[in-house]
Amino acid sequence: MKNKVQLFKPIFYILIGTAAAMACLALARDVRLFYASASVLLLGISFALLKMLSINKELQYFLNQLGDQINSLQRDSMIEFPLPVLVSSPEGEILWFNDRCRAMLEDPDTAFGQDVSQVVGEIDYHAACPEKGFNIRYRDRMYSVYTSVAEEKRGGMVSFYFVDDNDLKKYTAEFFQTRPAVLSILIDNYEELVQSAKDDERSQAVSEVEYEVSRFVRQNDGMFIRVERDRFLAVIEERNMKQIVDGRFEILDRVRGIVAGDRMPATLSIGVARDGGSFLESEKMARQALDMALGRGGDQAAIKTQNGYDFFGGVAKGVEKRTKVKTRIVATALCELIENSERVIVMGHRFADMDSFGAAVGMLKLARNMGKPAVVAISHDKNLVQPLYRKMEENGYTDAFYEPKDLIEGVTDKTLLIVVDTHIEYMLESPELYRQCKNVVVIDHHRKMVGHIDNAVIFYHEPYASSASEMVTELAQYFNTKQQLGRVEAEAVLAGIMLDTKNFIIGTGARTFEAAAYLRKLGADMVEVRKLFSTSMDDYQNRSKLVSSAEIYRGCAIASSSAGVGDIKIVAPQAADELLSISDVDASFVLYEYDGGVSMSARSLGAMNVQLIMEALGGGGHQTMAGAQLAGVSMENARQQLLEAIDNFYDKRS
Repeated sequence: MKNKVQLFKPIFYILIGTAAAMACLALARDVRLFYASASVLLLGISFALLKMLSINKELQYFLNQLGDQINSLQRDSMIEFPLPVLVSSPEGEILWFNDRCRAMLEDPDTAFGQDVSQVVGEIDYHAACPEKGFNIRYRDRMYSVYTSVAEEKRGGMVSFYFVDDNDLKKYTAEFFQTRPAVLSILIDNYEELVQSAKDDERSQAVSEVEYEVSRFVRQNDGMFIRVERDRFLAVIEERNMKQIVDGRFEILDRVRGIVAGDRMPATLSIGVARDGGSFLESEKMARQALDMALGRGGDQAAIKTQNGYDFFGGVAKGVEKRTKVKTRIVATALCELIENSERVIVMGHRFADMDSFGAAVGMLKLARNMGKPAVVAISHDKNLVQPLYRKMEENGYTDAFYEPKDLIEGVTDKTLLIVVDTHIEYMLESPELYRQCKNVVVIDHHRKMVGHIDNAVIFYHEPYASSASEMVTELAQYFNTKQQLGRVEAEAVLAGIMLDTKNFIIGTGARTFEAAAYLRKLGADMVEVRKLFSTSMDDYQNRSKLVSSAEIYRGCAIASSSAGVGDIKIVAPQAADELLSISDVDASFVLYEYDGGVSMSARSLGAMNVQLIMEALGGGGHQTMAGAQLAGVSMENARQQLLEAIDNFYDKRS
């Protein structure tokens, strides 16, 4: 600052002197005075110029001295820098390091000239340095390395700054690896095991299951307690949960090998909570995951995290429950809800099929038998039940079926919505109508999917049931009304059962035939029901073309149809059913273009769980009947995605 002041003083004097001299020259009336003033001005300017040159030399000397001091300070700061610092050439040759880096290096005396990758590993140090630096491990310690690359005109050298955060990373990893995962484990078919076995076999089977659970937990350094006769609670560290997931829950296969009584295999359902904020939250998440596993048919593990669900297993068929206690309880509660409602609306899924429509007709009749005004929300045009729809209208149901949009305005707090044959909001005939209703009941048999309806007053969900129509038939037997289903309604419900069981071939149990027998007792005519499945000659020919064009891939028959086929949404499922009659075919898939994308119908006889394959493509359904819709993709792209899903299914089973 002092030199700057000295530099400006002569400039100031020149300006003042020049101004004074010019004034004198302007006022000079005498030649001698004029020359004297000019001489003084020239002398002043000369003196000022000389003074400026002198000061400039002093300033230059000062700046050079300051630069040397700064360079010295930089060198000293690099040497005394509180972190290890290493400098390499652009090619990676070590050129220099400070004392702290010397103490860090394994052999500092021979480090000069070596490749810097021997210290920092294979990091791309010429790229922009990440905000948190590069993570490296050197001599069994972890570091975060920050890099700085000099400009090419300054040599392009690279500086490495090492932050020893080994302990921080070590204990952080230890924290996450020791996070507790809570497991809620349930013997799916405990009642069936003990009922079908002798006393000695019963105790042996249950003991074997408990031993397998105990061994499974002990092998993974966990702890468990038996909270009920068929339920266990376990806690396992996260580091061991990774091994369990990598092994795809082998305990499911081991328990499935335990049989009792009439050779019924035992099965487990496991709900796992990971990433819970507390033990209380983890226990709640584990129960939710277990409910999801049971809702998908059991014999599987469901893992719930903050990001959603993951599923493992699910290869066994759903176990039919032989007791109807739950059905009776649900029927009693449903009667009470209907009694306290002013109006009842029954709704199924989009593009209603025989099961959805048959179950809706059954619930419609039951509600009307209780003296309540009831209607069915269904699209008049976009459904797959036109023969049955027309038959119902011909038999006095002209006032029963309404477009969903026409029912929304009439919804009140006393309106009861009964959802049948689906439990997913986006699959409903009208999600808007569902959101308007505060009182909702769900009756469904499809395996539970993520994003299911979670605000239902009654969520009657039985994945072992053959159809929603079967469930409605069982409920009807416990309704406290004098009137029963009529012949027409019984035939509609029976049509739903026949559709989902493929004429009592797939997914049937003793209760399925009991429900069919009850409907026959009410007057249902099998011949009349069979007529409802009749198709036109065009549909038959289109179905035949689809079947003949199918190709076999890993035991799966795959057929595809281009746009322009008639009632493709009816033809495709029929073709998928027919493809199952081919030898050595475990599952069938029919792809068809629809609404700017590709839809799929999947069927199996139980050897392959087509629900898992369709879920991988964003769809869902049941173990033997499922579907998916891929928006905005070509047929070839959809086919490739299906083949990858089939490959992944087999890879996970191997």
